[in-house]
Amino acid sequence: MISVDNLTVSFGGWDLFREVSFLINAKDRIGLVGKNGAGKSTMLKVLIGEQPPSSGTVSRNGDCTVGYLPQQMKVADTTTLFAETESAFSEVIGLEREIEQLNREIAERTDYESEGYEKLLHRLNDATDRFHILGGMNREEEVEKTLLGLGFQRSDFGRATSEFSGGWRMRIELAKLLLRRPSVFLLDEPTNHLDIESIGWLENYLKEYNGAVVLISHDRAFLDNVTTRTIEISLGKVYDYRVPYSRYVELRRERREQQMAAYVNQQKMIEQTEDFIERFRYKPTKSNQVQSRIKQLEKIERIEVDEEDLSRLNIKFPPAPRSGQIVVEAKDAGKSFGEKHVFSGATFTIERGQKIALVGRNGEGKTTFARMAIGQLEPTEGSVRIGHNVRIGYYAQNQDDLMNGDFTVFDTLDRVAVGDIRTRLRDILGAFLFRGEDIDKKVRVLSGGERARLAMARLMLEPYNLLVLDEPTNHMDMRSKDILKDAVRKYDGTVIVISHDREFLDGLVERVYEFRDGRVKEHLGGIYDFLRDRQIESMREIEQKAPVVTAEQKPKGPSGKAQYEQKREAEKQLRKAERDVEKAEQEIMALEKEIAEKDRQLADPAAHGIDLADGSFYAHYNELKDKLNKLTYRWEELSITLENLKETLAS
Repeated sequence: MISVDNLTVSFGGWDLFREVSFLINAKDRIGLVGKNGAGKSTMLKVLIGEQPPSSGTVSRNGDCTVGYLPQQMKVADTTTLFAETESAFSEVIGLEREIEQLNREIAERTDYESEGYEKLLHRLNDATDRFHILGGMNREEEVEKTLLGLGFQRSDFGRATSEFSGGWRMRIELAKLLLRRPSVFLLDEPTNHLDIESIGWLENYLKEYNGAVVLISHDRAFLDNVTTRTIEISLGKVYDYRVPYSRYVELRRERREQQMAAYVNQQKMIEQTEDFIERFRYKPTKSNQVQSRIKQLEKIERIEVDEEDLSRLNIKFPPAPRSGQIVVEAKDAGKSFGEKHVFSGATFTIERGQKIALVGRNGEGKTTFARMAIGQLEPTEGSVRIGHNVRIGYYAQNQDDLMNGDFTVFDTLDRVAVGDIRTRLRDILGAFLFRGEDIDKKVRVLSGGERARLAMARLMLEPYNLLVLDEPTNHMDMRSKDILKDAVRKYDGTVIVISHDREFLDGLVERVYEFRDGRVKEHLGGIYDFLRDRQIESMREIEQKAPVVTAEQKPKGPSGKAQYEQKREAEKQLRKAERDVEKAEQEIMALEKEIAEKDRQLADPAAHGIDLADGSFYAHYNELKDKLNKLTYRWEELSITLENLKETLAS
C-alpha cells in the first residue's frame, strides 16, 4: 500500500533518517516507536506528504487513501457536533444532492429516446451505486455509533462544537477520521484525550478495521492490544519487528546486547590499530604497514549504539508523616456549577495507606472531586472532610502550565524548597533525568514530558502523606512512567490518582471509584477487575432503551435502521454471553469432579498414601473450594446477564 524507499530526511546538514526503507501492507497494525526526538512524528508527516524527504521516495498504490491524526490540530467551530462529524461523509452528501438533482431532471424530461436522457439515467445509476458502496444509507447510524463510542452523549449531538474543550474537539476530529475509513490510519498519540472506556472502544475498532494502522503511542497496553508489528526508529535507521510492543522490548534487548558486543570489539580493534600507527608512524621500515592500517581505519563502517541511560533510578517520595486513620471522607457529596450538575451522592471513605483510582469519562467530575478533596473547591451538596494531620501534595493535570516559563529548571525547585532539602536539589533533578546543562534550561523550552517530570520533582520537596495525582503520566515516555509507578508503589502514604493509563494503574491501586452519569460507584480490586465488571454492566445496559434523539440533534433518517443495529448488537452480546455461561459451567463441573476426588481420598487417606500432617493436602483442597465459590458467583452473574439479554431480544 505504501512503500518507503531509501528515504533520507536532513535538517541543517544533520540526517534525521538515512536511506531507510520499509513497506506498509494492507491490514498491517504497526506501532512506531523510538526515543523522544528520534523522528516518529516526522515520519508520519513524510508518509502523509506534509514533510518532503531530502532524498528517496514514498509511493502509494493507486487506490490507497490516508487518514492522519496529528497531536495538535485546529478544529472547526461553526456548526453542531453531529453536523461537523457528518461532514466526514462529504462525498456521500455530494452524491445525495446529485441524485436528487438527477431525479428532478429525469422527472421533467419527456424525450425518453434521446441520447441526453440516456446519459442522465447512466449517471443516476453510477451515482446511486457509488452512494450505496460508501454506506450512504447508514451514515447517520455510523456517526451516532462512533460519537457514542468516543464518549459523547446523545444530548451533545445538537451542541455547537465551539462549546467543547480542546480534548473533546480532538475527539471530533478523530471521529471524522474514523468515519472516512481510509486505507491507512496514521495516528499520533490518539489516546491522549481519551478516557479508559473510549480507549477500549478505539482498540476494538482498530483491531477489526479492514485497513492498515500506523500509530505512535506511549500507552503500552494500547500498543499491545492493537499492534502486531513494531517499527523502531533509532539513530536514523529503522528496525522492523513483526511482533507487538512487549515482545519487541525483549527482542530489542537481545539486539542491543549483540550490538554492544560488536561495538566493544570494534572499539578495541580501532584502539589497537591507532596505537600501532602512532608507534610506527615515523619508522621507514614500517611505512607500508602504517599506510595499510590507515586505509583500513578509513574503510571501517563505524558501529553506532543508541545512547541509553541504563542506571536504575531510585526515586523515592519522602516518608509520609503519620495521619489519622481516615484521610478523606465524603458523605452524599455533590457539585454543580450554576445549572450544570456534575455529580452527587458520593459517599465513601479513603483510609491511611490506601491507593485508589478515580476513573470515568471526561467531564464526569474526577478532577472536580480531587479539587474538593484538597480544599480548592467546596461541595454544593453533602460534605468532603479531610482527616487529622493530613498534608497534601497535589499534581494538577495542567501542572506544567502553572510553572513560570522564565525560570530555569533549577530555579523552579529552588524557589519553593526550604531547609536542608535545598542541598539535595541537584540530586533530585538528576533522579528525574535533569543533568548537567539541563538544569539551566528555561522552563518554556522544555518538552511536555520534561515539564511533567519537573512538576513531579517539586512534589519531592516536602513530606506529604496524601498525594493527589491528576493524569500524572500525560506526556511521559515509557521509562519515565515506569520510574514514577515504582516510586508511587513504594510510597507509604495515601494516594488518589486520576489516570486513563491502564498499564500505570495495574498493580498500583486496590480500589476504583467510577464517576459516571452523575453518580460515583466503588469497585473493589484493581483496574482490570474494574474493566471486567464494567463490561458485564455494559452488557446489562443493552436492555435499556436509548433516549429519543430530537430533530435538532439528529437529521431525519430511516428510523428502522437504528433499531436493527441495536438488535444486531444485542444478538452479538447474547452469543458471547451464552459462550461465557457455557465455559463457566464446564469449569465448575471440572472443579466439582476434582473436589469429589479429594473427598474420596479424605475418606481413606492411608489407602491413597496421603499424609494429612503436612497440611499441603488441606491447603490445596481449600483452594479448590474457594475457587469453586468464586466461579459459582461469576456463573450467577453471567446467567443473569444472559437472561436479561434474552428478555431484551424477546421484547
